[in-house]
Amino acid sequence: MRYFSLNQKNNSDKPTVSFQTAVKQSLAPDKGLYYPLSVPRLPDSVLREMESMTKTEIALHLMAPYVEEDIPQEELQKIVSETVDFDFPLVRVSENIYSLELFHGPTMAFKDVGARFMARCLGYFNRKKPEEKTRVLVATSGDTGGAVANGFLNVEGVEVIILYPKGKVSDIQQRQLTTLGHNITALEVDGVFDDCQDMVKKAFVDSDLNHLNLTSANSINVARWLPQMIYYFYAWQEAKKHDIPLHIAVPSGNFGNICAGMVAWKMGLPAEHFVAATNVNDTVPRFMETGDYAPKPSTQTISNAMDVGNPSNFIRILNLTENKESLEQIFSSYSFSDAATKATMKSVYEAHGYVLDPHGAVGYLGLTRWLKSQNKQGGVFLETAHPVKFKDIVEKELGIIIEIPPQIMQLMHREKKYQQVHSYSDLKEFLLD
Repeated sequence: MRYFSLNQKNNSDKPTVSFQTAVKQSLAPDKGLYYPLSVPRLPDSVLREMESMTKTEIALHLMAPYVEEDIPQEELQKIVSETVDFDFPLVRVSENIYSLELFHGPTMAFKDVGARFMARCLGYFNRKKPEEKTRVLVATSGDTGGAVANGFLNVEGVEVIILYPKGKVSDIQQRQLTTLGHNITALEVDGVFDDCQDMVKKAFVDSDLNHLNLTSANSINVARWLPQMIYYFYAWQEAKKHDIPLHIAVPSGNFGNICAGMVAWKMGLPAEHFVAATNVNDTVPRFMETGDYAPKPSTQTISNAMDVGNPSNFIRILNLTENKESLEQIFSSYSFSDAATKATMKSVYEAHGYVLDPHGAVGYLGLTRWLKSQNKQGGVFLETAHPVKFKDIVEKELGIIIEIPPQIMQLMHREKKYQQVHSYSDLKEFLLD
């Protein structure tokens, strides 16, 4: 598979690069996001067989077309096997409403899949050129940094620098960023997530930093973004057993997760509709209403991983369909306040005994609103993080005590280590040092 920059979308002679180059560069030289030259549709025979395939077999079929020029089949099988070696259960919440729990990995967030896949790809590429050191630069609004830190910990030839907004991640999220040490460095930014993301993007196109071999582990990177399509097929596999229609609601911030789901749809996933549920950072819901894409500074909420005012991946979603009208046939988007999120966490727990984290609550709200608007029944929402990662707010709203899982408990007594940066010049100075 070859990849092109979305800034070259209308250029018939657009230059293309390999998967390996796209992964190592993250952004194209013209600052555009890389996108596959085509999205292959799986043969109907393979789709039928997927109903009984293992997780690794499904992942191998999905990822092979995108990497086959750069990663041999045998190596790819090992990579995907290690990427998906935890559970992705579909759990009944209420009648015909199911949660796809994506928090059973090592950092208890959906981003474990993309981070683990990318780390293993880079590890394979670095084995071929051990003299080249790669520096992974990543911005996080909460969960990305922890997943990347864990996924890349002690990967040979890779140094990870994580930027996170001061005071805008939970205590547990901060511990996942700042307590691992080794090849992981955390930088606390005096600002919001969009400031962190802007700094990362500037670094990639700064000619003074070309010699550092910078790449990103945010969902702008194709190796972080594309593997997320895998668990949508797991959801389909399980939904068929319960006769649940594949209406899928996704808590959305930078829109990489739901975009990967829509790529899965293009490949043959029989999804009927996608709902992007956001908090008050409503750039995309406003676009769907007005047709005007107008980013604005992000606002802090209790669902902090979605506090994104200018979602990078929405341009990839726009590239999946011909125009806004065709997008509306498969995609809707709604925003919800913190008050509605808290009320939903409480009502779902009281009625069904299911504990939602704030992001999952927003996903649940998005699904139920869309079902009501269409007079339809049943669907799946993505529960993207374990409630323990938002322990204070969940315990306060539900009046319960959340037991801390072992993978989190081991971080609680480690020392937090981070450096503070206030501007891009601070980041640049740190990188050059």
